Amino acid sequence: MADSFNFELVSPERLLLSAQVTEVVIPATEGEMTVMANHAPTMTTVKPGVVTVRTADGKTDRFAVFGGFADILPTGCTLLAESAVHVDELDRTVLENRIDEARAELEGAIDEKKTRIEQFIAELTTLGEIVIPA
Repeated sequence: MADSFNFELVSPERLLLSAQVTEVVIPATEGEMTVMANHAPTMTTVKPGVVTVRTADGKTDRFAVFGGFADILPTGCTLLAESAVHVDELDRTVLENRIDEARAELEGAIDEKKTRIEQFIAELTTLGEIVIPA
């Protein structure tokens, strides 16, 4: 059996999960990363995507996150999300509203900010394709 560690997923609204887990897959800005017990200390930014958690009892759970950062230590991982929900709670309308808000912000943006917003819209679109059936 794999070693477990403490994982917490926190959004400004609430603590979504605090559990002993064996594995967490995080949508880090530089690419997906799998965190396991005794991971090297790391801090990374998180892009919109799906966090997959395997608990110590073998169950798998998924959460949609909309950015944030993760603090990873050998004994645990804390993901502070800008916003997060369980994938079962993700609603197409909510996601489309977020995309519309980003598109509205895009109209007045220039250069680097415009590029970041375009990337954010692409990440939200991909998130929707992953977790919301057509």
